[in-house]
Amino acid sequence: MEYYNISSSAAITLDNASAVLFPQARLSAERRLLGWDVPPHEIRHIPEHWLQFQEPPESMHYLLAMLYIFFTIMSLTGNGLVIWVFTAAKSLRTPSNILVINLAVCDFLMMSKTPIFIYNSFKRGFALGNLGCQIFGIIGSYTGIGASCTNAFIAYDRYNVITRPMEGKMTHGKAILMIIFIYMYATPFVVACVTESWGRFVPEGYLTSCTFDYLTDNFDTRLFVGTIFFFSFCCPTALIIYYYSQIVGHVFSHEKALREQAKKMNVESLRSNVDKSKDTAEIRIAKAAITICFLFFVSWTPYGVMSLIGAFGDKSLLTPGVTMIPACTCKMVACIDPFVYAISHPKYRLELQKRCPWLAINEKAPESASTSSTTTQEQAPQQTTSA
Repeated sequence: MEYYNISSSAAITLDNASAVLFPQARLSAERRLLGWDVPPHEIRHIPEHWLQFQEPPESMHYLLAMLYIFFTIMSLTGNGLVIWVFTAAKSLRTPSNILVINLAVCDFLMMSKTPIFIYNSFKRGFALGNLGCQIFGIIGSYTGIGASCTNAFIAYDRYNVITRPMEGKMTHGKAILMIIFIYMYATPFVVACVTESWGRFVPEGYLTSCTFDYLTDNFDTRLFVGTIFFFSFCCPTALIIYYYSQIVGHVFSHEKALREQAKKMNVESLRSNVDKSKDTAEIRIAKAAITICFLFFVSWTPYGVMSLIGAFGDKSLLTPGVTMIPACTCKMVACIDPFVYAISHPKYRLELQKRCPWLAINEKAPESASTSSTTTQEQAPQQTTSA
């Protein structure tokens, strides 16, 4: 590896980029600053904000690498199972579940870029350079924006299923159009950053991960950060909150009306056992969707706040260690999502129980299904006898 020993007063200007100082302290054995071993043709891609911080201990890089390896294994396994079961099981190939599959694909692909981070961490810096950074940023943007929009559409679908079951039926064509819209929606932001026509993908924190630039102090950067924050976070979050608040309101008012009617008729309940199990399944699916959307909100809010601080607030609050925390929370949700489905989605649990019995899942079939199965079994001997 070549080291560039340049005096503290020296500066290099590359392709009209701003001058970046290389203090002698970068090469000191006692105190190395971030980016001390990055060659000049790569250093211009790093925001100057990070170059003032001391290089972290090797143990921090290795700890983050091991954490990301764990996240990757958990996410690829869990989301891989979701994609496999939802696509292979005929009972789960419904229009609504196309959105669930897309969310699992986003989570799966989000973790497919982690080998770049892991390699950089073991090399303790910006080892894969700008090319690795661009790949990391492209995949991260598509999957992050894709997940936020998919959660919003899932909330919309649950709203229709529960509050307007006769009118708001999802179709395969409608679901596919939604997915096409999601990736078209994310494309302008990705293209703008790749071409650096508006925004750019740059390393952050320990220079091992990459995201859009929220630190350059100019109007274009602040406008880009404000725009992507509004369209990729605020809009989906507002839709999610609206639709699920409507679901909660509808469920409470519906249950209240049923209780009042039952009281007037002097009966305990107006529901049959089949209706109860059906409603319970719908509510469980809605709870799973609400949980996943809540996890999305919790995991991505720190990242959104951090980008706003970098663009509009006090940049001194953003140390390399602090910025690695939101990066980890974003990856963590991709590991948790598939297990939420495993806990709360009854049909998924049934199919998983059939296909992977070694998981020891104990999910009972819906009462209506078991009743029809029993009836079929009783009719079969009768038909054989009469024949």
